[in-house]
Amino acid sequence: MPLKTARKAQFKILQADSLKSFPWLVHGFSTRPGGFSTVYGGRTVNLGFTPQDARAAVEKNREGFLEQLGAISKGRAWPLVTLRQIHSDLIHCVSGKSAASKSALAGDGLIIQTSGILLAILTADCLPVILVDANRHAVGVFHAGWRGTVKRIVEKGVGEMHRRFGTSSRDLRAAIGPGVHGCCYTVGPEVRTQFESQFEYGRKLFREVEESDPVREKYPLLFLTARAPGHSELPKKIFLDLVEANRRQLLAAGVAAKHISASPLCTSCHTGLLFSYRAERGITGRMMAVAGFRE
Repeated sequence: MPLKTARKAQFKILQADSLKSFPWLVHGFSTRPGGFSTVYGGRTVNLGFTPQDARAAVEKNREGFLEQLGAISKGRAWPLVTLRQIHSDLIHCVSGKSAASKSALAGDGLIIQTSGILLAILTADCLPVILVDANRHAVGVFHAGWRGTVKRIVEKGVGEMHRRFGTSSRDLRAAIGPGVHGCCYTVGPEVRTQFESQFEYGRKLFREVEESDPVREKYPLLFLTARAPGHSELPKKIFLDLVEANRRQLLAAGVAAKHISASPLCTSCHTGLLFSYRAERGITGRMMAVAGFRE
C-alpha cells in the first residue's frame, strides 16, 4: 500500500556495524520510543499485532518503520514477510514477491534470494538473528528463543542457505540483535538439562546464583533442619546465556568469529528503549528485526 505522509514519526533503528558496509542491504532492529501506539506507556513503536494495541496504530508504525529504513520502491513500501512464530526449527524459503502476499506461515526462520522484499521476525526477549551472504546476495532472519536455540535453528539456517542458494559459511555475516541476556534470563533446571543433552559445551552456557533471604540471614535458627549441616538449603537461580548459545552455533556452522556481531543491549535491563515480555509480565509490544536487499 502507498505510504501515508500525514504525520511522520522518527523511530530509533539499530543496525549492526558488521552489516553497514553492504550498500545493497537493508536491515534494522526496531526499538520502543516514538511511534503511534499509546497502550504501553507514552508513544511507542509496537510492530506486533498484540491484544492490547489497535491494529491501525500497529499498521502506521510498520509503515513509518519501513519508510525510515528506505525499503521503498516507486513510492510504495516493500512487501513484508512475517511468520506465525511457534518456537520451532522450521525455516521457510521465500521464493518470490508473490509469496510475500500469502498469509503468515508457521515457523521461526525465513530465507530469501529475491530483491525488494523484507523478511521480518518479531521479538520481545527472544533473540533476532540476521544472516547475510555477502557473495550471493541472500539473507535470512531467525527467531531464537531457548526452544528454537536448543533445536539449533540458527545452525540449521546456515545449512538451509547453503542448500537453497549455495551459500558458503565463509561468506556469511551474522548479527544477533537485542534480546534478554545472561544477566537476567532465569530458567528452570529442565532447560539446562536439554542444553546439556544437546551440546557438549552446554554446561558453560549457564551460571548459578544462590538466592538471598534477609529473614534467613537475620534469624538463621528459624531454618534449622534435622539434615546435616543443620540448615535447609536456599534455592539457586539458573541463568542462561542465550547470546553465547547462538554464537557457538554459528561458529559450529562455520561462520568466522570476526563475522559475528551481537548487540550488548539486554531487553530486560533496558525497558525504556526495548520491549521485554518478562520484565513487563507479558503486557508489552513487539520489536521487529528485518533484512532484505535492493536490486
